[in-house]
Amino acid sequence: MIKIGTRGSQLALAQAHEVRDRLVSAHGQEKIGIEIKVISTKGDRILNRALSEIGGKGLFTEEIELQLHNGEIDIAVHSTKDMPTALPEGLELSCYLEREAPGDVFISPKATTIETLPRGATIGSASLRRQALIARLRPDIKTVIFRGNVQSRLRKLEEGVVDATLLAEAGLNRLDLQHIITSKLPVATFPPAPGQGAICIENRVGDEETKRLLAPLNHADTATALAAERSFLAGLDGSCRTPLAGHATLADGNLNFHGMILSADGKKQYQTKRTGNAHEAAALGADAAKQLRAEAGEDFFVDWN
Repeated sequence: MIKIGTRGSQLALAQAHEVRDRLVSAHGQEKIGIEIKVISTKGDRILNRALSEIGGKGLFTEEIELQLHNGEIDIAVHSTKDMPTALPEGLELSCYLEREAPGDVFISPKATTIETLPRGATIGSASLRRQALIARLRPDIKTVIFRGNVQSRLRKLEEGVVDATLLAEAGLNRLDLQHIITSKLPVATFPPAPGQGAICIENRVGDEETKRLLAPLNHADTATALAAERSFLAGLDGSCRTPLAGHATLADGNLNFHGMILSADGKKQYQTKRTGNAHEAAALGADAAKQLRAEAGEDFFVDWN
């Protein structure tokens, strides 16, 4: 029996069910029993404040990781973009499912794009990256904290609390909500958060039987791309307190990486693009972070803490 730990939102459950279905497909229902356990996290319970004010990415993982560490569950299923780069001792990420669409989408009843929103419009978003990129495009637009699950954000939009919102395309695809997308934001000019669109699986270090069961689910190219993105994130001490973006793709054995850091108001931004051997993915990400840190100067990062 494998016990899967997950948050309780519809999207988190969809991701856990995808992992369950892939495990059954790989090993057969008769050979592997699976139980899904819903675990409430602090990030799900506190919805009236920005993540940057209450602790960042770990708010969505702490309680789940505690149960994983204690053996109450065998694996934890997460959105990779929610994962801190430093994991608790004794835990590791050993499996990444093939990545879904990595970018963001624009949803609004009042305009087709951010650029065509009325002057002074309001966009709901809890992401500092999205807020900074919006401000870079449209400094006249007001952004307000917009937290909660996908359904609650869409309900607030429908009620007219804001004029528009941004969501991850992957999440809407997994929830079969593609029809609500007004337009897709190009990843080249509106790059995603590191790890966005990818499901990761966390397990205990040394649990070789579980790792054996997970091995057929791991998508090598996704794992390689995320090695670069998470290395970039680590090099910048990235968390939900930091407006940064990172996206890697693979082609013909080469890895293409685009990294960006921004000031909260979007007025300052530094970015880098590079191509290198896929086997050096982590090193490429780390080097990109080092370059941007040097270009921006340490004073740039003062407001990130």
